[in-house]
Order: sequence, then structure tokens, then C-alpha cells
Amino acid sequence: MEFLLENILNLIGFLIGLSIGIMAYIGFRNTGSPTLFRLTIAFFSISLGFFVIWSGYMIEDLVIKSGTIERGTQTVGIVIQTVGYFFIAFSHSIKSFFPKSNYFRSVGILPLFLVSTVQLEHIFRSISFILLVYGAIETMLSYRDNKNKGAISVAVGLALLAFGEFLGWYSFVFPESMLYTISMVIKIGGLIALFIPVSKIPLKRIKFDDDLDKI
Repeated sequence: MEFLLENILNLIGFLIGLSIGIMAYIGFRNTGSPTLFRLTIAFFSISLGFFVIWSGYMIEDLVIKSGTIERGTQTVGIVIQTVGYFFIAFSHSIKSFFPKSNYFRSVGILPLFLVSTVQLEHIFRSISFILLVYGAIETMLSYRDNKNKGAISVAVGLALLAFGEFLGWYSFVFPESMLYTISMVIKIGGLIALFIPVSKIPLKRIKFDDDLDKI
């Protein structure tokens, strides 16, 4: 039952991410905004990551039938999603992978599990966590300065994605728990929160950050 639920959740994540990516692309075509171009890449990557993991579940369910998804397939999906999270963070004016922002530095020390594992999937979940928390903090700072109501939904969405990634890592510590399934539900909730402001962008130029187009 848990295997089927995780399969369905990954399919839902794929469809939601794909929908957001398509809407961001339409917005980019209508406005030429480089921010929307980066978000298009971000959400298509996140969607593709969910699709890879879902495909792994389907292959396991229909062909291999060992009762668990191939770890390499899941790792590939996580890596692709991390690329998407990077482009989301990059949309907040990151000029290098390690910006000089004091907020980013403070976030960087939070996931101490980054230095306690050598497994590739753990490392990329850690990187995803850092990028998403950074994006959430920068979005809230943007809201404080500009009072853009859409920024609240974006910040909540990024925070939920970050929390989902954290629980996804922690599920390896307690493999018999429902933590991974819960993390998937939380990540889908984050995507839905991000869908709200993105759904408003095709007809006019909307920015997550007023300084984005000055880059």
C-alpha cells in the first residue's frame, strides 16, 4: 500500500511541476522575462525528477518486482530536482553558487547531515535543502521590502519543499516509518503553493523579486 501511495504521489508531483513549468514558459513567451525563463527550467527539471522516480516505481512494479525502487533511479531523480531548485534559488539574484549573503551563510550550517554522509542522494538532498531555505528567506525579505502578496505563497511553497527534502533525508534514518511518504505529501503541498502566483503570470510581467531583471 505504501509503495502504491508513493508511486501515485510522484505522479502527482510530476503533473503539478509540469503544469507550473508550462505556465512559466507561456509567461516567458509573452513577456521575454529572464526570470520566467529560469523558472521554466526549474519546474521542468523538478517535474522531470518526479517523472524519473515515478518511472522507477512503475518498472519495479511491472517488471522487476523486488518490492523496492532501484536506489540509482531515485538518486538520478533527486539530482535532476536539485538542478531545478538551483534555478529557483538563482531567480533570487544568486550571482555565484556561494553568494556573499549572510542569510545564505547562516542557512549553510543548518543541515549538519551534509558532512555526515557520503551517499550521493544524501548530499543532493542536503544541497536542495540549502537552496530552498535560501530561496524562502530571500522571498520573505522581498515581501518585507515590496509587500507583494504573491511572495508569501512563494515563500511558503519553498519552505514546504525544503521541509519535505529534510524529511526525505531523515526517512533513511527510520526506513520503516512513513516519513518518506509524508515528505512527498509536503513537497506536493509546496508545489501547489508555488502554483498560485505562477498561475497569474502569463498575461503580464510578474517578478518574484524587484531586482531580478537588473541582473
